[in-house]
Amino acid sequence: MQKLFSYPLSIVYYLCFGLFLVIFHPIQWFCFNVFGYQAHKKSVDYLNFFLVRCTNLLGTTYQFENTENIPKNAPIIFVANHQSLYDIIAIIWYFRAFHCKFVSKKELGKGIPSVSYNLNHGGSVLIDRKDTKQAIPLIKGLSEYIEKNTRSALIFPEGTRSRTGEPKSFAKSGLKILCKYAPSAYVVPITINNSWKMVRFGAFPMGLGNCLIFTIHQPLKVSDYSYEELFEKTESNIVKGIQI
Repeated sequence: MQKLFSYPLSIVYYLCFGLFLVIFHPIQWFCFNVFGYQAHKKSVDYLNFFLVRCTNLLGTTYQFENTENIPKNAPIIFVANHQSLYDIIAIIWYFRAFHCKFVSKKELGKGIPSVSYNLNHGGSVLIDRKDTKQAIPLIKGLSEYIEKNTRSALIFPEGTRSRTGEPKSFAKSGLKILCKYAPSAYVVPITINNSWKMVRFGAFPMGLGNCLIFTIHQPLKVSDYSYEELFEKTESNIVKGIQI
């Protein structure tokens, strides 16, 4: 029954979502080229505000737990499980104070209005998941950037989205590089629940009436742990919070 009701709502949703992507592409270009980083960031923040509001048309709500745990005035490495693109738009908007940058796959760097422009000009890095040698210096550069500017990076160690909510195995290398070159950072594990239900039927129609829950776990100061211990604690905290 939900799937039947979702067809007309999904059409309206996609029209609104696509419209905002197209509208904000030239806005981003103008802000970046005329006013620089801060103006461009504001344009990206408000793009994602409207994208989040588009999902409200589907009855989607968002719940963020324990946000007071996130350290202030320190570089942050957010580490999360990955269930859908709706993880990303929510984090960009609700964590906008932390200037979050992404480790993203290179395929997203072209052809998508607004999204590709932001990934190419907003401080994120685009990696080829099949070419480890190409990825290492890019992730190193991102970690040095957040260390220098007291900003944040987000990495999904699963590497790809879980389409059922069931966590995939976490890869160690990307997070290890981020930690190595941002020694004053805190790793902040995040468990994301119910995001996969937005696309439970595939790209169309959309899932309806979902509450996406983002649970912030206790931050881990990079310098206080060996990398193996840090990785184990991070993965364990995230996985234990996943509700299937």
